[in-house]
Amino acid sequence: MDWLMGKSKTKPNGKKPPAEEKKQYLEPEFTKVRVVDFDLKELVVLPREIDLNEWLASNTTTFFNLINLQYSTISEFCTGEICQAMTACNTIYYWYDEKGKKTKCTAPQYVDFVMSLCQKLVTDEEIFPTKYGKEFPNSFESLVKKICRYLFHVLAHLYWAHFKETVALELQGHLNTLYAHFIVFVREFNLVDPKETCIMDDLSEILCTPAPLPALTPAPSATAPSPSSQNHVTER
Repeated sequence: MDWLMGKSKTKPNGKKPPAEEKKQYLEPEFTKVRVVDFDLKELVVLPREIDLNEWLASNTTTFFNLINLQYSTISEFCTGEICQAMTACNTIYYWYDEKGKKTKCTAPQYVDFVMSLCQKLVTDEEIFPTKYGKEFPNSFESLVKKICRYLFHVLAHLYWAHFKETVALELQGHLNTLYAHFIVFVREFNLVDPKETCIMDDLSEILCTPAPLPALTPAPSATAPSPSSQNHVTER
């Protein structure tokens, strides 16, 4: 079944979400932790000799695998009892079936829908062709945008609901780097509407700014030779 995404700012039971909590993931002690410290834009720019669709396919598949792996590290903490809705900041994400029927689901159910759909798409030879000479479908870009939108929801939920567990596992550096790489990629190719990602703009602006280079240690200033060194003269 083809699933569609919906979102709301109220809980499934009709109650308003709680007041915005302190965002631990924005604290400098955590945002400074990254796996790499170079400009990620260099990784996402389309190489001159590569076809655009090939580049989008390769990167989208990689992000799907990495985000799926990142979520798996905390999946035991993301249960239907703890995460009764798919939350990110003050947004609740819902699913609608192909007939437009609203489906109430927990966060783990939502993520399962996301990963199952993405897996189905990226392994479909008609959509993500791997054989030489096989053409990409006309709908390819729209499907890539759909995948990226769903993957963003998962990343946002990881920060909002499971950052504490991520820190306990000492994986915040991997999450920060993955998130920054993903955001830089979708911005480069306009794959996700900024209205969709704006709920995480505060984090995006911090993590997508290249980390400052370490301060250089000034070179020692030249000093006059000591008297003892002047006594040691090599005769030629």
